[in-house]
Amino acid sequence: MRILTPLLSLLLATTATAVHAQTLATVSGRVVDTASGAPLAGAGVVALDEKGAAVGVAVADGAGRFSIRSLKPGEHRLSASLEGYAAGEGVVLIGSRNTLYSLGDLKLARSATLETLVVTAEAAPKADTGVNVFKMDGNVARTGGSVVDALRTLPGVTIGDEGQVKLRGSDRVPILVDGKPSALTGLSNQSALSSIPAGNIERIEIINNPSARYEAGGAAGIINLVMRKERAQGLHGDVGLSVGVGALSRRKPDIPSALGSFDFNPRYAPSINLTYNTPDIRAFAQAEVINRRDLPNNEFTTRFYDDGRIRYSQIPENRKQTRVILKGGVDWTVSDRDSFSVSSIFDWEHHNDYADIPYLTETGARTRLWYWVEDESNALFSASATYKHQLGAPGHQISLTAQYNRAREDELYELHEDSPVRIGDDTTHIIATENTFPVSLDYVRPLRSGRFEAGLKAQGRRIPVSYIVTPGFRSIIYPGLGDHSKWSEDIYAGYVNLVRETKGYAVEGGVRAEQAKVRYTLDPANIYYPQSDRYDYFRLYANARLTLNLADATHASVFFNNRVDRPGEQELRVYPKYDDPELLKVGNPYLRPQFTKTYEARLDHNWEGVSLSASLFRRVTKDSFSRVYSIDPTNTTYEIVNKIYHNTGRSKNTGLELLASGRASPNLKLSGSLSVYRSKIRAFDAEVLFPVRRVVPLPASKDTTWDAKVSAQMNLPWNVQFQASGIYYTARNIAQGRLSARSSIDLGLTKKLFDGQTELALTATDILNDFGRRETVRGVGFTAVYENFYQTQTVTAGLKHSF
Repeated sequence: MRILTPLLSLLLATTATAVHAQTLATVSGRVVDTASGAPLAGAGVVALDEKGAAVGVAVADGAGRFSIRSLKPGEHRLSASLEGYAAGEGVVLIGSRNTLYSLGDLKLARSATLETLVVTAEAAPKADTGVNVFKMDGNVARTGGSVVDALRTLPGVTIGDEGQVKLRGSDRVPILVDGKPSALTGLSNQSALSSIPAGNIERIEIINNPSARYEAGGAAGIINLVMRKERAQGLHGDVGLSVGVGALSRRKPDIPSALGSFDFNPRYAPSINLTYNTPDIRAFAQAEVINRRDLPNNEFTTRFYDDGRIRYSQIPENRKQTRVILKGGVDWTVSDRDSFSVSSIFDWEHHNDYADIPYLTETGARTRLWYWVEDESNALFSASATYKHQLGAPGHQISLTAQYNRAREDELYELHEDSPVRIGDDTTHIIATENTFPVSLDYVRPLRSGRFEAGLKAQGRRIPVSYIVTPGFRSIIYPGLGDHSKWSEDIYAGYVNLVRETKGYAVEGGVRAEQAKVRYTLDPANIYYPQSDRYDYFRLYANARLTLNLADATHASVFFNNRVDRPGEQELRVYPKYDDPELLKVGNPYLRPQFTKTYEARLDHNWEGVSLSASLFRRVTKDSFSRVYSIDPTNTTYEIVNKIYHNTGRSKNTGLELLASGRASPNLKLSGSLSVYRSKIRAFDAEVLFPVRRVVPLPASKDTTWDAKVSAQMNLPWNVQFQASGIYYTARNIAQGRLSARSSIDLGLTKKLFDGQTELALTATDILNDFGRRETVRGVGFTAVYENFYQTQTVTAGLKHSF
């Protein structure tokens, strides 16, 4: 079966609706008198496509301005006319890299002169080079599924065991909403992706080489979620219900204990979306409630010590969870030039986790039973306001955005141990509150052949953490950590970006300047770290792109980009997590950012219904960080392995990525991706400070690995749509070890009822239950095998009715 799994994964298919989505553009300008330059109010402007058919009309206003929207890629002829004047024409070549074009003044001469002025605006190629766009139409995940479920189906995207999204092997991927950072997707992680309904997403954009106008984070690029907006007037919306069950089978029997691991875990999630539109106001409200039983972690550990001893354990993290997400906002068109938007999000989540953890010797004798209950509540509130002012032609605007985000984590662990050493109880209680204040000013000006962008941003973040410990008899809690810490970060940024497009080529270049100030204040009582940490750094993050239009549907591009990935507070947090007291996860307050330079060459070929792209890239990362495993030499009572974040020097990643999408027949759509990586990790000596200073040697390693996805989406009779996906990740090297191969096969069906207003969906993920993670780590004095067979196998039914 394990041999057949990768073969089936390559023969079955996922479901991305399109690798490149068609872009609609707006062309604007001003009609004026040739001689006097006076605006010609009332002049009619008609846009004709290559076949001579009228595809858009406009009438110049009192200032002579006009705009024609929703023009498809291709060459268009704009003809302006007014009684008493000779008609004037302009030729516009619409590409898909730019959506706004400004022709400037279109001059009309009085009839006596019979002069005709031809204005030409040249734009980018039809391929949206460097950006992969996937519409959610036809994706089964849109009915009852989450954004993670939708991303799981997309070529080039992989999902880690903790739900983190990866591009080209890196999980340093910022998730934006409508082009902006959002508290809902996590300011320092991707914490809430699994709770965002896929039905609220219009399309997903994957940008491997972002321009300077985007945030500087993301070694492998960024993902932008474009939210669905109902345009029709009046009240519209939908109601939905998703029900499901997970963990239908077991990869490995539980180690005997009283609790074991949850299986056949139920889930249900009702949701509602409402939109009310008038000509000037769009108001929206969304709500979703998620109740489920889950198994987010189920790790089997086998440790082989150099002296011959073997230890076995299992951590089944059995979860009962409730989550409530409320979102609302108003978009108000104040005038022809001014608009104002406000929105807010409230996301509250509470869960209880339970675990019975037995530790066994090689003979099966139990040396220790560790039991814990976690009571955790997380609350997020975010509010934002944006003001936009049109300075002239459509798209020539300045916008001001202010946001406030507050996230609170309240985590209480009740710990109990039964062993020959002691029978005792401990508690740990962490309360962390994150306050973030971003303010940004952005300017965009469409040009005759491209656009100019510039902006400023300031952001402050404060995260105070309190750590309350109640130690019991012979407590295993590390003493001397102190009871508080505070992390803060201030970033000041400015950027410029310029796009120039012609019929034969397109160039883009930009630079983002950032000054960052970071402080991590520790409790003076902390005995493990000699002092609090603070540092400032100034960096320029440049981007460049050159695209050559080799033919009407073939385009070659080269890119350069440099990015930064800043450690989040949890990666810095000095307080250990005791879910596994013998594999102790802890942060590093001295962790520094990692900086990545990316070089890429890409070839795109698109024709009607089919898209192909091939990318060759190289990433070089300085001060890359990862988890370091080492034995705690100070503890003679227990055999503890510390798992600590550390900067691990320089790493390189070279790869080839192939993406394809097209129709094999009118009722069958296929897509797929193949990513081949060559990674190189240099040898490095990591100096670990907790709980005692020691040097952990990390060996050098080289590895070639690959990921593959193939996908199929088929239209069946009776308004039924079938989709299947196959995913296969080969084995690969990691710091101090190796990650084994894994695969998944997912299936889905949807059926539309009542003229398409109601949709039913049935999905099954990881039907062979083969997507668990198996990791081998070779440390000093031991080798460990970690097998995490968390819940990946689920069956879900969804119902959505639109009105």
